[in-house]
Amino acid sequence: MHGWLERSKILVLGVPSASLLPSYAMSKYYFFWWLLWLRTPVSDSHREPAPEHLYLAEAKAGWVLPPSLLRLVREFVAQNNTSQIKHVIQILSQEFALSQHPHSRKGGLIGLAACSIALGKDSGLYLKELIEPVLTCFNDADSRLRYYACEALYNIVKVARGSVLPHFNVLFDGLSKLAADPDPNVKSGSELLDRLLKDIVTESNQFDLVGFIPLLRERIYSNNQYARQFIISWILVLESVPDINLLDYLPEILDGLFQILGDNSKEIRKMCEVALGEFLKEIKKNPSSVKFAEMANILVIHCQAADDLIQLTAMCWMREFIQLAGRVMLPYSSGILTAVLPCLSYDDRKKNIKEVANVCNQSLMKLVIPEDDEMDETKQSMTLPAEPTSQESLSKTEAASSGSLDASGDSNFSNSSVFTVTSSERIQVTLNLDGIVQVLDCHLHDTSIGMMTRIAVLKWLYHLYIKTPRKMFRHTDSLFPILLRTLSDESDEVILKDLEVLAEIASSPAGQTEGHGPSDSSDVRPGPVELHIPARTSQLSSSGTKGLECSPSTPTMNSYFYKFMINLLKRFSSERKLLETRGAFIIRQLCLLLNAENIFHSMADILLREEDLKFASTMVHTLNTILLTSSELFQLRNQLKDLRTPESRNLFCCLYRSWCHNPVTTVSLCFLTQNYKHAYDLIQKFGDLEVTVDFLTEVDKLVQLIECPIFTYLRLQLLDVKNNPYLIKALYGLLMLLPQSSAFQLLSHRLQCVPNPELMQTTDSTKPSTGFKRMTASNIDYTELLQHFEKVQNKHLEARSEAVSEAAVGTSP
Repeated sequence: MHGWLERSKILVLGVPSASLLPSYAMSKYYFFWWLLWLRTPVSDSHREPAPEHLYLAEAKAGWVLPPSLLRLVREFVAQNNTSQIKHVIQILSQEFALSQHPHSRKGGLIGLAACSIALGKDSGLYLKELIEPVLTCFNDADSRLRYYACEALYNIVKVARGSVLPHFNVLFDGLSKLAADPDPNVKSGSELLDRLLKDIVTESNQFDLVGFIPLLRERIYSNNQYARQFIISWILVLESVPDINLLDYLPEILDGLFQILGDNSKEIRKMCEVALGEFLKEIKKNPSSVKFAEMANILVIHCQAADDLIQLTAMCWMREFIQLAGRVMLPYSSGILTAVLPCLSYDDRKKNIKEVANVCNQSLMKLVIPEDDEMDETKQSMTLPAEPTSQESLSKTEAASSGSLDASGDSNFSNSSVFTVTSSERIQVTLNLDGIVQVLDCHLHDTSIGMMTRIAVLKWLYHLYIKTPRKMFRHTDSLFPILLRTLSDESDEVILKDLEVLAEIASSPAGQTEGHGPSDSSDVRPGPVELHIPARTSQLSSSGTKGLECSPSTPTMNSYFYKFMINLLKRFSSERKLLETRGAFIIRQLCLLLNAENIFHSMADILLREEDLKFASTMVHTLNTILLTSSELFQLRNQLKDLRTPESRNLFCCLYRSWCHNPVTTVSLCFLTQNYKHAYDLIQKFGDLEVTVDFLTEVDKLVQLIECPIFTYLRLQLLDVKNNPYLIKALYGLLMLLPQSSAFQLLSHRLQCVPNPELMQTTDSTKPSTGFKRMTASNIDYTELLQHFEKVQNKHLEARSEAVSEAAVGTSP
């Protein structure tokens, strides 16, 4: 008894004010008894499991609570004695809940809960004083004390209901910590409190979403699984409340949601996937209120994620954004392409991502319109957030991977513009063409990218040259080298798309400049074998070949056409393997895409001045084979066969001068153009040439060509012996050049079929021949052409002699 009295004295001295106690002695006795009782521990064995609803009445969790505190507080409430109520709460907080003794803290927590119950609807007036000490105990090292804090706060919140909403942020902050508590009892208690708080928020229309978003944005980057689950559960709840428009603040939390989507827990990933799905549904329903531009860069970052689910989800969002927002997304095209293009080369393991990326790519391409080529970049009908530089994008990507993406730059929602996308309104935005071209150029330079990505890049370039040619030609000089190098690609489909781009560059009116021919500054880097093209001189042309000293481009071509031809030949010169394996394929496709006459005219003009004679001979042979065998050149062959127009005669003279690099191809050109006398004259000169195995091989191939359908007209002309004597003489000349091989036998049998001229004579034999008329009308100086042939062949002879001399010097001791 003596000990009890001593403890009572201490407790009495601890009461801040005597006026705190009621006037009658019995109440005073009970209050002292309750204070003393709070310091007496109760064995844990007396505790009972917590019920589903933790509602304190007169007893709770093994603690027997005297009714004096409840009656005391209720009496103060009845008297409207706020000062005494605050004194009681202060004692419970300072002397007990925040005490150094764990049992005192437990008693203080229960006392605060009981005080809240006694206050009833008036507890909202004292919530700050009631909640703060309980929240402090959330950080207690003792798990049992943290559990008591959960119980106490549950009862305080259950009584106060909607009055706790002004304190929601501190409650949410405390709960987010307990959600990751290692003790299962504490976690269970926090879940009950969490459900109660969600019910209150759902029922109320006074939730302060603006004040809550900064806290949500901060906590969403937690790496703890339970904390992430807690965050996602709250986002789902807030999204389901009709009066709360979380969509307006989606840019603040979208990055964090995508990071949670990569959690190791399947349950959390599924919850996050559901939350993102709900947001996307809202976006589709209300696109006019969505801040697409503020979320574009976030999606760009996560479209490049290593996690398949994150990448697929972000790509699906990007697809919807492009289709819903339209040209609002155009300023972010370079970032979108950076994310989308690599996905186009995914294999079947990532088929879904590949398909969605393809839709994104196609939809984005459709946003580029011809007006973008004319739009003044300084005049815009609206202001869009600037697309970040590559360094900014990199820093954001790094931040995203570390879970701390800085969203402060996009947090000013009250001042940001909302884009309204309607069918009747076209939003004018600036096409960031420089950024797009830079991305496309980088992907073409990257040798590790897949074939479908390279094709998509080339399709983009072609599309931009079609839609925005004036702006695109500012980048042509920088793109030209890589486009030429792409001709060496392993894929025929890539080469075809590349040729389409080059053909558009060479033929677009926007590419016409004042000067003709190439500019030295934009040529490709020289390869191991340089194509030497000396300056043009008027001496290269004679009276019979006027016009060769100028570019052969017609109005359908531009100044880049001639430059393209020079660089293409330079490519063939430096990469002989490319010429051997793809040369014919490339030239034939160009003849379909461009004017075949212009291609042969310009290449012949360039080769006429080529100093690498061996390459010139090889290239001429390739061009001649294409000319004689390709179905794409049927019209050009017909044009050359008749030589009826000045243009066709000019083309023949130009081709002839370059074809002189290869004697046999020169003869075949004469056969094609029905210049049989000149062909016979050339064959007569062959006796003065060095006859090599290669030379005889080419004669053999020419004999094979004569038997092909292309030379059907030539074989039929053998019937008119009288009017085609030089044709027969030329064929006999070839026969005499050949050794008695299979080609010799073939041509010999053909000549044996030539009829007797006496038997073929008709009454119209006195009529002048059509061939004679054609040759007279052509007005071509064949003497000058023959002299040119001799001159070129002499150069080849000198070059071979020098090569032999150098080889001899190199092998001598």
